[in-house]
Amino acid sequence: MPMKVFFISLGCDKNLVDSERMLGSLAGKGYVVTDSEDEADVIVINTCCFIDKAKEESIENILEMARYKTEGRCKALIVAGCMAERYRQEILDEIPEVDAIVGTGSFHRIEDAVEAAVSGNKNILIDELNEQSASAVSEPQRMMTTGGHYEYLKIAEGCDKHCTYCIIPKLRGKYYSVPMEKILSEAEYFARQGVKELILVAEETTLYGVDLYGRKSLHLLIKGLCRIPEIEWIRILYCYPEEIYPQLIQVIKEEPKVCHYLDMPIQHINDDILKRMGRRTTKQELIDTIRRLRKEIPDIALRTSLITGFPGETEEQHRELMDFVRETRFDRLGVFTYSQEEDTPAALLPDQIDDDVKVRRQNEILALQQEISYENGRDRIGQVMDVHIEGYMSDEDSYVGRTYADTPGVDGYFFIETDEVLHSGDMVKAKVTGAMEYDLIGKLEGDFNNEFTE
Repeated sequence: MPMKVFFISLGCDKNLVDSERMLGSLAGKGYVVTDSEDEADVIVINTCCFIDKAKEESIENILEMARYKTEGRCKALIVAGCMAERYRQEILDEIPEVDAIVGTGSFHRIEDAVEAAVSGNKNILIDELNEQSASAVSEPQRMMTTGGHYEYLKIAEGCDKHCTYCIIPKLRGKYYSVPMEKILSEAEYFARQGVKELILVAEETTLYGVDLYGRKSLHLLIKGLCRIPEIEWIRILYCYPEEIYPQLIQVIKEEPKVCHYLDMPIQHINDDILKRMGRRTTKQELIDTIRRLRKEIPDIALRTSLITGFPGETEEQHRELMDFVRETRFDRLGVFTYSQEEDTPAALLPDQIDDDVKVRRQNEILALQQEISYENGRDRIGQVMDVHIEGYMSDEDSYVGRTYADTPGVDGYFFIETDEVLHSGDMVKAKVTGAMEYDLIGKLEGDFNNEFTE
């Protein structure tokens, strides 16, 4: 009988891509994927350790799955991903149930790890971070786990920015762009499987191509993706503001398949904090970038992320950030409390902030953004929007979908009450009739024919 594999993927969407590639690789070798840990012969946990909460979640999952090694039928317990890369020897030493560690540069060797562990080998360490390109460009047929109508395209690996609070460059290595032809090939495969929306991800998407082609080439990649007939939406995440360039703005503006949406993490607005964070921009430059984007693309939905409680952040600097959020009125906004990560320069800075202060400042910004989000949603009442249907919610007696302004899992939803039969992946037009703090309510507009109209 074929062996059964149970997979846990933690952390970000970039991690999910790695998990799907590992799943596809194992399935291609005859392993059967199961959704029950009780039935699994092999358990793989793809971990995250970006902040303290992510580390805690990873540890909890490893310890929980270790029980199936001692009490269940599990023959091999594999730990992969960022936490495995960062604490590989500690995990092997302190959790004896773990058989193998697969580092962030070695996902393409998941089969080797599983086969060795199933054969009874212990303390298997597969770590090839210095050969980062091997995992980045490997092309096992990915096992799609997102539902089939949208998928993430990881266009680059690693990061060269070295922000003082971030451990990612040490865990993921130097920035490496995936060759364009490989990305287009993967996108065409997704299109054949029925995918309609591609979401471009990397630690930083805006620098795509600099290492391979000698210039920023994200706009050229997007043009290539737009030529795939079945693809209807292309969404861009993780754009560093200082790297946004005219050709990228132009392709967002001119290509009808590109969502007028940009995820642009800024982290803070105070110049002193930005400098201590190792960010390569200033308050005025951020203001100018946002103004330029909104001038060129008036309906663009801007998402950002912020950090509260960075070492030395004063109440005055926090209020400056609050004022900026109030004035800028981002469409989407996330807030993290600063996490003091070992082996990062920021961890050694003086004037570390108490956790209760960090959380209080986080909650103040989130409360402000909730008001802004509700007001922005209310301003959309009466508009007709294209909506990508995600599914049906029986308890609400309505369909749920997303607009161009919504990334799956992190942004809002559009709820539609209708007697029509809709399916996941349908693109429909709907009129906004109401708004909640983060979500919209509406009804189908015109005749529904299961077709998306540009």
